Amino acid sequence: MLADDTLHQQKHRVLRDVFGFDGFRPGQEAVVDTLLGGSSILAVMPTGSGKSLCFQVPALVLGGLTVVVSPLVALMQDQVAALRLAGVAAEAINSSRSRTENVDTWRRVAAGETRLLYLAPERLMTDRMLAALARLPVRLIAVDEAHCISQWGPTFRPEYEDLARLRHLFPEVPIAALTATADQVTREDIAQKLFDGDAHTFVTGFDRPNINLSVEMKRDWKRQLLTFLKAHDGESGIVYCLSRKKTEEAAAFLAEQGIPALPYHAGMDKADRTANQDTFLTAPQTVIVATIAFGMGIDKPDVRFVFHTDIPGSLEAYYQEIGRAGRDGQPAEACLLYGLDDIRMRRMFIDQEDSDDDRKRREHKRLDALIGFCEAPECRRRPLLAYFGERTDPCGNCDTCRTPLELVDGTEDARKALSAVVRTGERYGAAHIIDVLRGSHTEKVATAGHDRLPTFGVGNDHGKDVWRSIVRQMVAADLLSLDIGGYGGLKTTEVGRGLLKGEGSFRYRNDTVKAKPAKLQRTQRAETDLSDEDASLLAKLKALRRELAEQRGVPAYVIFADRSLIEMAHQRPRTTLEFARIHGVGEAKLRDLAEPFLEAIAAADV
Repeated sequence: MLADDTLHQQKHRVLRDVFGFDGFRPGQEAVVDTLLGGSSILAVMPTGSGKSLCFQVPALVLGGLTVVVSPLVALMQDQVAALRLAGVAAEAINSSRSRTENVDTWRRVAAGETRLLYLAPERLMTDRMLAALARLPVRLIAVDEAHCISQWGPTFRPEYEDLARLRHLFPEVPIAALTATADQVTREDIAQKLFDGDAHTFVTGFDRPNINLSVEMKRDWKRQLLTFLKAHDGESGIVYCLSRKKTEEAAAFLAEQGIPALPYHAGMDKADRTANQDTFLTAPQTVIVATIAFGMGIDKPDVRFVFHTDIPGSLEAYYQEIGRAGRDGQPAEACLLYGLDDIRMRRMFIDQEDSDDDRKRREHKRLDALIGFCEAPECRRRPLLAYFGERTDPCGNCDTCRTPLELVDGTEDARKALSAVVRTGERYGAAHIIDVLRGSHTEKVATAGHDRLPTFGVGNDHGKDVWRSIVRQMVAADLLSLDIGGYGGLKTTEVGRGLLKGEGSFRYRNDTVKAKPAKLQRTQRAETDLSDEDASLLAKLKALRRELAEQRGVPAYVIFADRSLIEMAHQRPRTTLEFARIHGVGEAKLRDLAEPFLEAIAAADV
């Protein structure tokens, strides 16, 4: 290892001569020094803070070969292109290149001509690649977008979890894991899997103060989107949608309104998807309408807004997606729409995920935290940053700071809830605490003896939905903390304990998400109330029900009751979200039966 003074000189020379910077940004130098000292690191740094430089500078100082694990081809290509423009011998081996190109690249790597080699985990973690790398002077391994180890590994990219073998295969090589998005549980998960807990962790802050935050209840998402975009006329931004179909629909709608919008999702032809991404990156006023397939590693500095037409799956996902705005440090805006349908669909996605119950439980709790953020009674930035373990004063740059809400004094309700949490041992989740507060005689309450507590039944003046909202807002206000890594238990915070002692107050918003008005209520309609067209559609739906029942060998009513078919004929749902509102449509039927019935309804309208 080089002497400290030599390392100091070389890192600054590389920083200046290769990258053209006179000094490191906050947080970078400590990470660089730790890697140069031979120790592994986990660095959590905000988008736009220069994470890549944290491993690129050590790579050039240490010499030899640095292997960079990157999740997406587009991300690899962008970083390799940027390094080559800086005169750095960087290469990538991936599926977008021909076999001949990849073989030629490997020859340069094996000859010692390459300093940084970018690989996807699936290509890196093959026996052949690992054996080949073992014969080369690997000096550093960097895992970019390291949150994927925790979020993707258990589901559809198991090779991410397989990266845990690297510390055994290359025991003398420091490993750098870098991400902009990792709460405490995710950080611990990464550190355990990748380093067996033996690594230096650097968290340089999560706040992006230049991004204005706002949340709206979803009413008419197209109208809300259009109103928002008219205020950002001539600016470049990203609109996120939950499904591919909605992505296409939103892009077409905006184009009809004269807004240059392009779709992007994984179901598109690859050439079209790449062309749309390139247009977005190069054209100054383009709006990209995308699923979450878009955005990771996209380095477009002048994205002025991010608009979510549906809620993401967690605060981590939300933070990562809004982080694509305002990377140039100039003002940007993030607007999120949310509603009951969003929450239901997200719950369904979690339940249908191919993962164990423990992970599903954690993901439900992460979704709870996001809902709490949406319902935050005061400054939004406080619960967002508190989720990542960071405290802040009211930001002045969110909707609730700019236009304070009408709030209800909930101090006594909060004290009741805090008392119930304390008296039950600070280890039960919200559902149990609410049962205690409402005096519900459940088996769990009786078994624990919590029906004998002084707090049993003291909150029976509120329904379950009201209490759920109050508890979420208490978490958002830092009165309670949610144990996401454990079993979702609620614990009192220092602020909460102060409220119990009579210090301070708590106010909450009572305009939480409610079911839509009467036109969407699931009231039973007699067949005689149907128009001739609706009656004709009902007959077709009954025929389809009979056909599906015969295929499955079950009675017709098991598929759907008449009431469900009557509602379909009358309401004519067009999307899975609308279909989910039909009487008798649960998660399994939404998954297994929505498509044929939606097709029949659509065909009747032609």
